[in-house]
Amino acid sequence: MPVSKCPKKSEPLWKGWDKRAQKNGLRHQVYAVNGDRYVGEWKDNLKHGKGTQVWKKKGAIYEGEWKFGKRDGYGTLSLPDPETGKYRKVYSGWWKGDKKSGYGIQFFGPKEYYEGEWCGNQRSGWGRMYYSNGDIYEGQWWNDKHDGEGMLRLKNGNRYEGCWERGMKNGSGRFFHLDHGQLFEGFWVDDVAKCGTMIDFGRDEAPAPTQFPIPQVKILDPDSVLQEALAMFKKTEEEEGQ
Repeated sequence: MPVSKCPKKSEPLWKGWDKRAQKNGLRHQVYAVNGDRYVGEWKDNLKHGKGTQVWKKKGAIYEGEWKFGKRDGYGTLSLPDPETGKYRKVYSGWWKGDKKSGYGIQFFGPKEYYEGEWCGNQRSGWGRMYYSNGDIYEGQWWNDKHDGEGMLRLKNGNRYEGCWERGMKNGSGRFFHLDHGQLFEGFWVDDVAKCGTMIDFGRDEAPAPTQFPIPQVKILDPDSVLQEALAMFKKTEEEEGQ
């Protein structure tokens, strides 16, 4: 008795083409319609692994890790310098979901950069900012601004140590006027000192001390007076905010 075999069903041509078009593993050069290009690893037709992306419009280059089509892991972003034409590093650090997240260094200019923690492309957490004018801030950040405990050291050596909020001095803090040999300790609101005490501090070593030293305070308990003033000020603020 003859044996009959059923012919295999032929797969539509488009399915084969689609499988061959799916990018997996290492590809040497893949161009997008807008001229962007990518060299690196793929998974399920998405950039995944290590690779380099070049954006044609701005000339930006990202070299680092990818995860399902987004920058994720450690990587470096560079831009061409408009004056020299050479590439300069803009950010080097960790990414998550195509945004700067984790520890990284951002370069804002030749003499201005930030090193510290990021979250969703914003400076958030602990970090140190070097400004082009010579000032340095070291402390806590939130939503790209000084927020929490931190120290701002000015170019001339003077510094503020204390509380910050929304990028401004807010709360208790101390300002060291080392150029004049004085120390102010008190309470700030939006960068303005509202109440506090000023004393001589290293006046003999100061480069430009005041003409006369601050006279000795004759109040029996100056600390309690300051605390009372702070309490009254905070109470007034709360009443105004209601």
